[in-house]
Amino acid sequence: MSGATTTPGQPAIPEFTQIMGHPKPLWMLFMSEFWERFAFYGIRWAMVLYIVAQFHGGEASGEKPASELYGAYLALVYAGAIFGGYVADKLIGYQRSILLGAVIMAVGLFLLASPNETVFKLGLATIIVGNGLFKPIISTMVGKLYAQSDERRDSGFTIFYMGINLGAMIAPIVTQMLAQRIFGTDAMPAYKMVFISAGIGMILSLVWFWFGRHQLKGIGLPPPDQTGMGRVLMVLAIGAFIGIPLFYFLLTIDAKVLQGILMALIVIPAVMLLAEGAREGGVARDKVMAMLLIFFFNVMFWMFFEQAGSSFNFLAERIVDRDLGGWEFPTAWFQSVNSVAIITLAPIMAWMWVRMGKLNPSIPRKFGLGLIFNGLAFLLLMVALSSMVDGAGKIPFWTLFMVYVIQSVGELCLSPIGLSMTTKLAPGRLAGLAMGCWFLSIAIGNNLAGIFAGHVSGEGGMTAASALSGYTFGFWALVGAGALLFIGAPLVQRLMHGVK
Repeated sequence: MSGATTTPGQPAIPEFTQIMGHPKPLWMLFMSEFWERFAFYGIRWAMVLYIVAQFHGGEASGEKPASELYGAYLALVYAGAIFGGYVADKLIGYQRSILLGAVIMAVGLFLLASPNETVFKLGLATIIVGNGLFKPIISTMVGKLYAQSDERRDSGFTIFYMGINLGAMIAPIVTQMLAQRIFGTDAMPAYKMVFISAGIGMILSLVWFWFGRHQLKGIGLPPPDQTGMGRVLMVLAIGAFIGIPLFYFLLTIDAKVLQGILMALIVIPAVMLLAEGAREGGVARDKVMAMLLIFFFNVMFWMFFEQAGSSFNFLAERIVDRDLGGWEFPTAWFQSVNSVAIITLAPIMAWMWVRMGKLNPSIPRKFGLGLIFNGLAFLLLMVALSSMVDGAGKIPFWTLFMVYVIQSVGELCLSPIGLSMTTKLAPGRLAGLAMGCWFLSIAIGNNLAGIFAGHVSGEGGMTAASALSGYTFGFWALVGAGALLFIGAPLVQRLMHGVK
């Protein structure tokens, strides 16, 4: 058993049974996130291919609008987190937010199985509302299991991140087999089975959290004067009659207009966080400033990393030679490469950071390395598309495979550390809002990813020449941003006041 602990300015941490050196509820949250990520990544490989096939008659000209819709959906999934964080902080509590979000997401995933474009977009809007109530909150709950000074905190987030990647690894394999082997063929995939199986995964996440939430010993429950169902019903009504129509509308507008809205939207939580930091004192204010500065570079990372769900799928379908000795590697399975790499490399990199001791890079420098490694993945594509194209207009299979691996190294430098950093630097009273702001920075990057992917495909569909032009830009943008952050890291580190 662990003794109850306290951190100045925060409520006491309850006594938890320890499993493998960590609080028992961590493993319950791990599995809840596993099934939610199964649902999320299960549809990732299929979405742009389905949109082109179902709503654009299979024409290559449909690649650009498909990429932009995917980017907008992904952006709004993360943007919705900013509202979910506030709802959980101020209205219904963390546990109820997770449960309600899981129900709404499951409904949205089943709606995607309809071949009607309007219903499809309505399903996307429903998923966005549910995800906003679920995703930032379950990540914040992990932070609440540990005192701020607990040295196991980063390790706990790394374990949680492994749950994300296990779900993400299995999902494309399972959904591809259902769509192209069991219920369909390579020529005519049964895409509806992808969406149905994702919906079932979301129900499993709901059930897992429902039966395991007692392990939290009150963490995440609403205050005693807010335990009635009235607020939950109010949030549900707002989501149904305001949230879903709003996000449906945003999915239908021009991607560049949506980008302007997202850029304006981040100003509101940023000001709220700065005001709360200033109220708590100069140190808290500086920490918020450092956090927001790193969020800017986070936008750059995800703008190019999230080509995986859009332009990289079209690249795999059209320009990558997937014939491996008579067996064709499924496009969907490329989505699992990142997760396999994360699961394989995460323990190695965690050991390496510890082994480096005082030479262990600071948080800003790790973010800079993340950007640089992402850039190196695009450098490999530049080389492949400029000098490895064969007579059939294809590049070798291994090049795209290694792009995912190299990007994974960059992700390990940045993403799990970003979750932990946000909980450390955020003002205590607005932890959920700060986590929502973290996801909003990802949202901005994801919408830019859709715009960029549309540019790579152009009006007539992706070619080796259009891919080379776009990915060359990606290389220079990423390496430039990474070098800037790496050089400016000491200044950012001073603003963090010793947070590591």
